[in-house]
Amino acid sequence: MTEIAFDHSYSRLPDKFFIRTMPTPVASPRLIKLNFDLVFQLGLDNRWLSSAEGIDMLAGNNVPQSADPIATPYAGHQFGHFVPRLGDGRAILLGEVIDRDGVRRDIQLKGAGRTPFSRGGDGRAALGPVLREYILSEAMNALRIPTTRALAAVLTGETVAREMSLPGAVITRVASSHIRIGTFQFFAARGDIEGIRALADHVIARHYPEAAAGDMPYLSLLAAVIEAQALLVAQWMLAGFIHGVMNTDNMSIAGETIDYGPCAFLDNYDPATVFSSIDHAGRYAYGNQGPVALWNLVRLAESLLPLLADDQDKAVSLAQNALATFDAQFQTVFITGMRRKLGLFTEAETDLTLIKELLDTMTKSQADFTLTFRYLSHCAETVNDDERVLNLFTEPGAFREWLARWRARIAHEPQTGFERRTAMRHVNPLFIPRNHRVEAVIAAAVQNSDFRPFEELLTVVGEPFEDQAEFAHYAKPPEIHERVLETFCGT
Repeated sequence: MTEIAFDHSYSRLPDKFFIRTMPTPVASPRLIKLNFDLVFQLGLDNRWLSSAEGIDMLAGNNVPQSADPIATPYAGHQFGHFVPRLGDGRAILLGEVIDRDGVRRDIQLKGAGRTPFSRGGDGRAALGPVLREYILSEAMNALRIPTTRALAAVLTGETVAREMSLPGAVITRVASSHIRIGTFQFFAARGDIEGIRALADHVIARHYPEAAAGDMPYLSLLAAVIEAQALLVAQWMLAGFIHGVMNTDNMSIAGETIDYGPCAFLDNYDPATVFSSIDHAGRYAYGNQGPVALWNLVRLAESLLPLLADDQDKAVSLAQNALATFDAQFQTVFITGMRRKLGLFTEAETDLTLIKELLDTMTKSQADFTLTFRYLSHCAETVNDDERVLNLFTEPGAFREWLARWRARIAHEPQTGFERRTAMRHVNPLFIPRNHRVEAVIAAAVQNSDFRPFEELLTVVGEPFEDQAEFAHYAKPPEIHERVLETFCGT
């Protein structure tokens, strides 16, 4: 059996980029879940990770000789208000590995104890948020949305004090890096141009090597991050996902979904939907996610201005031109994705109207986002399945009229009903990790130490596009008494 051989490209940066920090040992770690698919992708030894020595590493009790544990500083705009010093308050990066595709991946323990950036917190994680992140991140991966992933979850054998005493846990998070917009802001806030430059060079080498080939590599870096974020957030919205806390410190430079806190998936479609208990003004509502992503990217551009040009006005102009591409890129991904969800193989000028009319009708009739698109795929092949989707609408008449316009639109394309249905089922999931299901999993684990619902939900959301007849009940929207309207960070 072989322990992990870590590399450390980030900790080869100057000392101001991190503080070496050892995890705090826990009382009696016990493995909840090891992600064998990810273990294989990372080229790791599942026998060692499943052993007592491996579980000790996943809990922070055993630090391999090749590890170099660090916590990193960053700043961030939190709900629009700038905080100049944040950082990894309960996360410790053990090191990096090169996966089977040649991609460098961070391996980080979240909930591993206090760090110099804990700001008075205990640095620990409760079981509930660990299970939520595990489920949501793996569901996003199955939906083919860029994301950090969960390698393992372990119980610590200790309790953490929140509103009440809760079981403690540690999640091992894997990311292509943990560098954030807020990481750049940290150095920009201190006027540390050389720090910004070193960080930018590292990000280019690690994530966007093609940017180094041009005459203006830092402008190319900005453009690449803009494109990555436009793609990511549009994909979120096509799946009905709401991040919940799109602060600049929660936005990955690599274009991956990171920091699963009060996140959730839509049940009924409404662009004003907010689940996060701390988002009182709806800043991060479902429909605001595109504009907020652009707002965050403006903050990144501000941090990069000293690298774009010596002349301030020229630097601002270059940044503005790059930022001006976001909306078109976002809309292209979103509209293209919507065409695929509607089973359209070609483009027509009327498509935007068709999409908008459907979303407006869904809002007015409180139709379930996920099931509307999934059930519509059946309508592509036969009118006999119309009632299933019509039953999702409180005012089915308006949707029936839309359905007639959709059928008139697809009649102009040569694909068969079977071909269209097959294509639609490939992009419209049947299963998502619905709020009430996630909360039921957490309750079973926290209150009864029962992890069977957790395992079952992971199985279901791991195959979101398959029918899975034995788990059909997981596709159903919540009954009124089951609805979860508020989610929490859990920190």
